[in-house]
Amino acid sequence: MTDLDPTSHPAPELDQPLDPRRRRLNFRAWHRGTKETDLMVGAFVARHIAAFTEAELDELEQILELPDVDLADWLMQRRPIPADVASPLLSRMLVECNESGAGLPPHLR
Repeated sequence: MTDLDPTSHPAPELDQPLDPRRRRLNFRAWHRGTKETDLMVGAFVARHIAAFTEAELDELEQILELPDVDLADWLMQRRPIPADVASPLLSRMLVECNESGAGLPPHLR
C-alpha cells in the first residue's frame, strides 16, 4: 500500500469504534469507483463521519448514490451542482474538496 492508497487510511482515528452504519458509509465513501472521487469523498467522510447527525448520515447515503462521474465533476467544479441534488452536506463537501491538500491523508497535508 502507498501513502495515497485510500484503503490504508479508511477510517478516522477515534477514541471509540464507529457503529455499523458509519463503518459501512465510510467504506462506501472510499470505494466510489474512480481514484479521484475516492480521495475527495473518502477523505471528507473520514474527517467527519464520527460527528455526523442521523440526518447528515441520511444525506450522505443519498450523496453516495449519485453517479461517480457527476459527483467528481461537481466537486472539482467542472459543472455546477444541480438544484435537484444540492444539499447542505454536498455544499460542505464541495468547499472542503477545493481546499489545498484536499483528498490527501492528514500526514501528507
